[in-house]
Amino acid sequence: MPYAHTISAQSYHFDSLRTLLAKASPLRSGDQLAGVVAADAQERVAAQMALADVPLASFLNEVVVPYEADEVTRLIIDTHNAAAFAPVSHLTVGDFRNWLLSDLATPQTLKALAPGLTPEMAAAVSKLCRLQDLILIARKCQVVTQFRSTLGLPGRLATRLQPNHPTDDAQGIVASLLDGLLLGSGDAVIGINPAGDNTAQVVRLLRLLDDVIARWGIPTQSCVLTHVTNTLQAIERGAPVDLVFQSIGGTEATNSSFGLNLALLAEVRDAALSLQRPTLFDENGQRSTNVMYFETGQGSALSANAHHGCDQQTLEARAYAVARHFKPLLVNTVVGFIGPEYLFNGKQIARAGLEDHFCGKLLGLPMGCDVCYTNHAEADGDDMDALMLMLGAAGCNFIMGVPGSDDIMLNYQSTSFHDAQVLRQVLGLRAAPEFEAWLEKMGLGTAAGVGSPQQRLTTQLPGTFSAAIQRLAGPPA
Repeated sequence: MPYAHTISAQSYHFDSLRTLLAKASPLRSGDQLAGVVAADAQERVAAQMALADVPLASFLNEVVVPYEADEVTRLIIDTHNAAAFAPVSHLTVGDFRNWLLSDLATPQTLKALAPGLTPEMAAAVSKLCRLQDLILIARKCQVVTQFRSTLGLPGRLATRLQPNHPTDDAQGIVASLLDGLLLGSGDAVIGINPAGDNTAQVVRLLRLLDDVIARWGIPTQSCVLTHVTNTLQAIERGAPVDLVFQSIGGTEATNSSFGLNLALLAEVRDAALSLQRPTLFDENGQRSTNVMYFETGQGSALSANAHHGCDQQTLEARAYAVARHFKPLLVNTVVGFIGPEYLFNGKQIARAGLEDHFCGKLLGLPMGCDVCYTNHAEADGDDMDALMLMLGAAGCNFIMGVPGSDDIMLNYQSTSFHDAQVLRQVLGLRAAPEFEAWLEKMGLGTAAGVGSPQQRLTTQLPGTFSAAIQRLAGPPA
């Protein structure tokens, strides 16, 4: 249906909800590349004003990607929880923003509401929010998941320890791993992006990580970030798979470009659940089912020519519907990784990171963010510091921990082990409770943070770095 708004006697018309969402989206290079962006700032404001008047219920009647042609759309519509949606079903998008900012939107009400929201509703309201709105609302959304550590509790910030190596060398990986542990990193996951993406290599890396975790009794989980088909083969070979990783997108065609569909994700999740590797149980005595780790990023649909004329932020939110369906332990928006063609500079990356975190949390997901950029983007470390601090204030579940913030295998800039400690100290945040207790047990830190370098190197770990690396990377005990 058409939508319209008039500014200073100039009338603007938008022929569909898809067009309206795209024109209302804050400026970013990917939407310019796709040709869906507003012509100028005035048209963008007109679109935002028109969007504010759209009833939330309209998103259940008008889809942005055709239902009959897209399994993600069918998932969104067919699994919508009408009872959960009922408390806000009478609101417009603008009214919904006001309600989210009010004291009526408590952590408890937002948790109950999440199954009733569609990704397009979340994307729409985010387009009307200032950065402070995105921070305040997301902070009220608390999403807790468990495996061997409990993630997402208020006042906590976890990290993914990312010990990548350009040749998958065991001692190189373990050197980075040890560096991260000494600095209190790794409570969300120890996750490796393999340089050699074949099943034999994946199995070797999984066994290396499992040995380190078991040998030191570390309350965390491991993941090798390979395609789900490799993970399925690794499970068939008896590999110790904790988390199943997969990059996902917001349209069926995007996921097809990744070599997957919803049925394949369901198959590999069932295989991981059959291993019964989580050690934590819920209040009903049921073993945790959070065995998936998803990564996303604005621009993936456009890069696959699978965007259906939608803006990239709306499609990013639709990827969260896929993630939500499979109850993940972690969801990570790798916000600046795809490059300046999609998010041109630090300003666009910061806005996108806060939007992604907001939309994911509002939809009930355990959101983290890889605060990152590529070296050819118009961004630098100061931009990332600003985004990192804003995400910490917004209650982000986890960020990355990369040696020196420079991933030497993936060749991009992320956040370091030290950055996480800055957030914990400045904002009064702590590690996951089980991991925090382990740090104290090992003499690596206290509830207030990790110890000094001198303290850390005179603990129960071997006294020299080289000895520690040899011991951790050696054959299983």
